[in-house]
Amino acid sequence: MNPPSSSPVETRNPPRAPVVQDRPGRLRALGRLIRPHHWVKNFFVLAPTVFAAVYHDPAKDVRAVAAMLVFCASASAVYVPTDRLHPLKRHTRPLASGAVPMATGRILLAILLAIVAASLVAMPSLLLPIGLYLLLNAAYSWRLKHVAVVDLFCVATGFVLRVWAGARAVDVPLSSWMGVTTLALALYLAAIKRRQELATSGHEARRVLGMYTLPLLDGYAQTAASASIVFYSLYVIDVRPQLVPTVPFVLLGIFRYSYLVQTRNLGESPTEALWTDVPLILTVVAWAGICAWTLA
Repeated sequence: MNPPSSSPVETRNPPRAPVVQDRPGRLRALGRLIRPHHWVKNFFVLAPTVFAAVYHDPAKDVRAVAAMLVFCASASAVYVPTDRLHPLKRHTRPLASGAVPMATGRILLAILLAIVAASLVAMPSLLLPIGLYLLLNAAYSWRLKHVAVVDLFCVATGFVLRVWAGARAVDVPLSSWMGVTTLALALYLAAIKRRQELATSGHEARRVLGMYTLPLLDGYAQTAASASIVFYSLYVIDVRPQLVPTVPFVLLGIFRYSYLVQTRNLGESPTEALWTDVPLILTVVAWAGICAWTLA
């Protein structure tokens, strides 16, 4: 008698052994979940400390850096629950792929929120900007990211809230010029990001991309870039004339970033462009160095 043959289902779909991660692998997955490479965005929190020329005060420096770290924790707390929501990337992200168990993700989220809450008790001046940032991101994840143009302004408003938090942390008024310049620059980055997502991944990358066209997003980006240059120049001339030598570096940075978008397709991730392009890094460092030196 011949032995019984395996069923077709068993043959086609053999059971898979569970994936077991070593500790370094789990730590790397947790690191990817909180996205520390995106924390570079939170350097916007330090802008009021530099432009108000109060960085010579160690106490204010500590408060400014503390505010930046609170925003890092807040941003990571936003990233954790949205880890599985991107239509294309959700299967490679830590929670969605199973590299980080859901229970671990919930614990991490609770820890991050506890850090934010404790920080706000210690620095109550940050309560309003941080609270608005978290509410904005909740509304963005729930609905606003699907509304054309509004999604761009939600992303840009997050940067304005960072600058406002930095001003409140060191107890200086937020310049209207700085707020408008930050909004324009952030709109430029957001429009470029959507443009590259649409160009490289099509409408499947995000639902809202079906409402955009490449020429429309190019127009938005050009308008925002021009506005950021004009507003920054007016701010420098009107409020900080000693910073006029920094204007060429702002132009160079925007031109270089536009070049990277068109030739290397790096616009989908501004942080990747900043971390990987040496001329852009040097431009930012030179701009920051001139600001610090002339305002000392």
